[in-house]
Amino acid sequence: WGILFSHPRDFTPVCTTELGRAAKLAPEFSKRNVKMIALSIDSVQDHLAWSKDINAYNGEQPKEELPFPIIADANRELA
Repeated sequence: WGILFSHPRDFTPVCTTELGRAAKLAPEFSKRNVKMIALSIDSVQDHLAWSKDINAYNGEQPKEELPFPIIADANRELA
C-alpha cells in the first residue's frame, strides 16, 4: 500500500503540523508495509529546509531528513 499526501506550500503552520504527525506515525505505517510520500509545489531546497522545521516541531533535532520523501512539483505538473 501507499499513501500520497499533498500540501500546497512548504513552511505553512498547518502543513508543518500535518507532516510532523505523519513523520511520527511513519514507523507504524512501515510495520504494515505502507510506503509514504508527500507532494508540494516548492523546490527540493525548500523541502530540505522545511524538513528541519518539521523535525523541530516534533521535538527532534532539526535535520534535513524525514522518514518519507517529498516530491518537488514547482511547475505544478503533478498537482
